[in-house]
Amino acid sequence: EGVALDAVAEAAWSTVDTAAATLVVEDDSSTVEADADLLQQLFENLFRNAREHAGDGVAVRVGQIGDGPDFFVEDDGPGVPEAERDRVFDASYTTAEDGTGYGLSIVETVTEAHGWNLRLTESGTGGARFEIRGVARAETS
Repeated sequence: EGVALDAVAEAAWSTVDTAAATLVVEDDSSTVEADADLLQQLFENLFRNAREHAGDGVAVRVGQIGDGPDFFVEDDGPGVPEAERDRVFDASYTTAEDGTGYGLSIVETVTEAHGWNLRLTESGTGGARFEIRGVARAETS
């Protein structure tokens, strides 16, 4: 179905214990073809991951890649070392003492279920940047 990317990101943010963290959703009003519940779960897991690994005051940004509809979620935390980037998606992989290691595995599963591609790289501030590509823009009538 057609899903407003910004609305789903903001709804996901409201369900996560974000402490003093901040969210900026670039105003793009992009509507994508997605399962709204799964997309919200993707955002929730990325937001939790940012807070758990970058701390209570992390800044998270969601926006389009180019002119969309591909999008990214990035933070200003310590990032993920390049050598670890493939491993973080493995089920039960975690560096947190109380983490389950399933959050990013679920993100990968959701992207694959939609036929999207997921890439982990570095944000402009050195934090983690998750890029979701292959997203279809929703048809407007």
